[in-house]
Amino acid sequence: MERVDARGLSALVPDLADLLVDAVAGGASVGFLHPLAAARAREWWRSLEPDLATGRLLLWTTRHAGRVVGTAQLRRTDYENGRHRGEVAKLLVHRDARGRGLGRALLTTVEQAATELGMTLLLLDTQSGSPADHLYRSAGWVEVGVVPDHALDPAGARQPTTIFRKALRSTPGPRSRT
Repeated sequence: MERVDARGLSALVPDLADLLVDAVAGGASVGFLHPLAAARAREWWRSLEPDLATGRLLLWTTRHAGRVVGTAQLRRTDYENGRHRGEVAKLLVHRDARGRGLGRALLTTVEQAATELGMTLLLLDTQSGSPADHLYRSAGWVEVGVVPDHALDPAGARQPTTIFRKALRSTPGPRSRT
């Protein structure tokens, strides 16, 4: 796993865009409709640079044969009363790289980083019944609830979203944004 900062993002945008396009083409409900244009995907990844620069967003990638085949994000909050929690976002593994444990490894990396930052609670949401839903359940995440018709899948059909939480062990860690 490789942590990506704002300076390193631009070099990875083409691979990350390909990964996002693949996820949407494969039916993942990750905020975009199919077909997702590569230019739109590149634009979206570039839009993350300010949050990466401030530390509000942490990003990891994993590679195979020199290209990015997986990624995950940890979003931090600016709210004073919420600094103990974070949100896991955009955990993606290319369809050609699935079945190798990369999704679980990315999730573990995010959880460990959150613990090191002093977070004690992580949240995420995903399409109910999706492969991601099964991954989170098998990794010890607890279902909080289901929101019917929450998001459109890539084909444009309304789908339920499951919200998950995971309590982390508290360890002393930095609270700053650096």
